[in-house]
Amino acid sequence: MTRGQILLSLIPFAYLFGSIPFGLIVGKARGIDPRTAGSGNIGATNLGRLLGAKFFAIVFFLDLLKGAIPTFTAGAVIGFHVDDRQTALLWMIIAAVAVIGHIFSIFLKFKGGKGVATSAGVVLGIFPYFTFAAVAALMVFYIVFRVTRYISVGSMVGALSFPVAYVAIGIGRWPITGAQLPMLCFAGFFPLLLIFKHRTNIARLRAGTEPHYTPRPSC
Repeated sequence: MTRGQILLSLIPFAYLFGSIPFGLIVGKARGIDPRTAGSGNIGATNLGRLLGAKFFAIVFFLDLLKGAIPTFTAGAVIGFHVDDRQTALLWMIIAAVAVIGHIFSIFLKFKGGKGVATSAGVVLGIFPYFTFAAVAALMVFYIVFRVTRYISVGSMVGALSFPVAYVAIGIGRWPITGAQLPMLCFAGFFPLLLIFKHRTNIARLRAGTEPHYTPRPSC
């Protein structure tokens, strides 16, 4: 198989892997269906509130792997080097469908989580182009979360900081508007998708009803 054919074959894998509802699996294993408890979301935040901080960490890590493994595998196929737009586009499609799989899981009738952890895994896995910007965005997330105690606010601010960090780090290091233009488009689009998925959180923040994150003591 050619390099392009291998990348194309990774697209359905990325979607199916991204669709695995780890939050639901972990919740069911502990006797809780997160779809009908707490906020009704299968993501790490809801699992943390329902089962404790340990389960937040477990689900976050598993959801992160759903993005990191397909994108890192694709990076290994191309030697972690992008020198043409077609390669960059295929890599970004793999990244996108992993997140789309989480948000619109085929195993949950095309419903799912908000995609924060899977998106973090995606950008960490696109080495080196997104990795350092992703680390910066995660630091922003952590700082904002510690100050506000709102995971939703930290997630949105961290997501918005990612394209800024990508451009700042990439200028002079790689052609962000040349061969890697699809990567720049991805960096700008996905924070907007994550913010759209947080629209109910935004409504609660405006109404003053968004709960601060307080995990239940681990079972």
